[in-house]
Amino acid sequence: MAESVLVLGGSGEAGKHLVKILRAAGVEALAAGRNPARADRVIDLSDPSSLSTGLDGVSVVVNCSGIEDPAVAAAAATRGIAFTDIASDYDYFQQLEQVEGPILLCAGIAPGLTTLLAAEAAQGGGPVDVVIGFGAGELGGPASAEFFNGLSRKRFTDPDGSQVRNYTRPKLFKLPAQAGYPLFPSLRTDFGDQNQLTVDLGVPVRSYLRLDSRLATVKLAALTLMPRLAAILPDMPGGAVWVIAAHGGAGQCHWAASYGLYRATAVLAAEVVKRLLDNPVESPTWIHDWIKLDDLREPLEAAGVEFGTRL
Repeated sequence: MAESVLVLGGSGEAGKHLVKILRAAGVEALAAGRNPARADRVIDLSDPSSLSTGLDGVSVVVNCSGIEDPAVAAAAATRGIAFTDIASDYDYFQQLEQVEGPILLCAGIAPGLTTLLAAEAAQGGGPVDVVIGFGAGELGGPASAEFFNGLSRKRFTDPDGSQVRNYTRPKLFKLPAQAGYPLFPSLRTDFGDQNQLTVDLGVPVRSYLRLDSRLATVKLAALTLMPRLAAILPDMPGGAVWVIAAHGGAGQCHWAASYGLYRATAVLAAEVVKRLLDNPVESPTWIHDWIKLDDLREPLEAAGVEFGTRL
């Protein structure tokens, strides 16, 4: 029987691209969701019986729904079905690490590609500062707003042991000219891989976030420091170019940039899925312990992602 891939949130921005890419590669991909008109399998993630039935005949599950529930991963993993997620929350990743079975952590752009770029940058020593730039024009949906607003209410632990509020501690970084971003500070932000990489790589790893619009980046800072001001600041139109630059301690930088965050996320996730079908993990595994950047460079470049080491 042919191997099938179930894409949770298969009609969402990243999920619909992933389904299309997998099918074009000859992989049977099933879009899962609550709307029968748009789903190959109708699944309500709040209904355990619905999820259980939806897993029949599936070899890999990719969660693009934005719902971070370890019970969903456990439902697949306990049946020996590989599970991966494009999510970014470290608390969620820690919960996934406790699930018994084939779980691959970090299958998106941030974390995911950020993880692999940081691992390359750390080869020259640390600390490693990972700058993530998103195009504000792609982040206008309710899911994006919920994600960014949720981060504004959280703190996380810096490698030096201090507590950091999201969207604070601005720092100026040079980014590749190909991204076309105006010079502007980036803000400390908790992406899940920085915590694990600090332990695994043995050097401090810190992640920063900015948007391609200066005003949109200011609004991120206001979400944390002046939420009432953030509520009245206008949304600044932006583009759809994303960029990641991992600055290593020896002055080297490994970067990637492209147009279209959701499509690039799907391209990377599709490569992860194809490799999971051929080389499944047996227990919770971080992506940088399973694959290297060079393994993904060719298919990402073919999809329009540009890589570099010079700024």
